[in-house]
Amino acid sequence: MTLLSLEGVSVSFGGVAAVREVAMRIEAGEIRGLIGPNGAGKTSLINAIAGVVTPQSGSIRFEDREITRLAPERISSLGVGRTFQHVELFRDETVIENVLTGLYRHHVYGLAPAMLGLRRGAEAQARREAAELLRMFELSSFAHARAGDLPFGIQKRVDLARAIAARPKLLLLDEPVSGMSEAEANAAIATARSLAHERGVTLLIVEHNMRVMMRLAERITVMHRGRVLAEGTPAEVSADPAVIDAYLGEVAHA
Repeated sequence: MTLLSLEGVSVSFGGVAAVREVAMRIEAGEIRGLIGPNGAGKTSLINAIAGVVTPQSGSIRFEDREITRLAPERISSLGVGRTFQHVELFRDETVIENVLTGLYRHHVYGLAPAMLGLRRGAEAQARREAAELLRMFELSSFAHARAGDLPFGIQKRVDLARAIAARPKLLLLDEPVSGMSEAEANAAIATARSLAHERGVTLLIVEHNMRVMMRLAERITVMHRGRVLAEGTPAEVSADPAVIDAYLGEVAHA
């Protein structure tokens, strides 16, 4: 089943085209990579899907519902989550409190539940779930540390755990392993992939670490100068001469 579909999506800033007539379909449960050189339009496309920017033309449909011009909070309420290149944690809160913010959206408290003592049980369950996510992302030792005091790579893992805690149907990850060591990146991505499959979360991932992307993504879309240059399995994309010329050759030289 198609979860997300884009048709002819274009985004411009001050007359400069960042995204040009992009078409894409992502199936429910898929792990899709989105790659391309700097300035290819990847983050602009992610922002359009999340409602942060409004396309000048085209259509974005989520679960066959038009979301092209919906507000970000409305798109989020439909089940679209995201992380950012620059982590946006609650810096003065602890790591476990940050992860709990993702879980609490699923626990609706009212007067009756509170009177029946159900709120206390729900909070205890949320804390158990948060603790398990911290364990899976190897963050247990940082549970009570202030998030803003942690190294950037660890903050990125907290951001991933919190995003998955919210149980979105579609999760947009913008450079989720930047700032991590190779070992940290491998572990974090393996955990994210496992949890996505386990919880039925569809992932769309922008990432410059090609080794990580080739292991993680089931299909990859390549953007260049705002357009889709190629699409296919990691093996197909890595062997495509146009992709090598536009992007992979540049990475190899770097």
